[in-house]
Amino acid sequence: MAGSAVRDLSAPLMVINLILYITVIGYASWDLNHFINGQSNLPDVGGNQATVYFLQFAILASVVGVASSLANANHINSWRSDTLPLAASSTSIAWAITSLAFGFACKEIRLGGSRGWRLRVVEACITILAATQLLHVLLLHVGMFDDNYLPNFHDANSGISNNREAKPEPQPVEIS
Repeated sequence: MAGSAVRDLSAPLMVINLILYITVIGYASWDLNHFINGQSNLPDVGGNQATVYFLQFAILASVVGVASSLANANHINSWRSDTLPLAASSTSIAWAITSLAFGFACKEIRLGGSRGWRLRVVEACITILAATQLLHVLLLHVGMFDDNYLPNFHDANSGISNNREAKPEPQPVEIS
């Protein structure tokens, strides 16, 4: 029963994370392109010394996050023990890289300077993603305690079973 609730919470959270990661890819790529072209003095771009590093880690975190969301979609669709390791590990890696980008976002905000609205959107999305991705990691690890992942797991749909209970030996039949 707990696994069903975890599964019901994981699906919308994964979709929200996917949308936020795609948003970050778009805006961070736009900002980084303007920085590379030397247009950082425009009012819509702005930034400071930490901006380039923040944008690079934000793009990296978003690409890994989108890949993690695709792995999680497969896991949420099947919800079996053989898809859990990929989903849990990719989500943990995506959260770690997102946390690094969040650290650069904090540094960039602390340094100040004029920042365009697109850069502030990327900062806000990374801040939200650091929290929601951590929640998703926790939900996946709580989902491991579902009955499907215990040693007596048997999936009737696929015929997969890892039932390790000792089977009783057949008793000889006495014929009189």
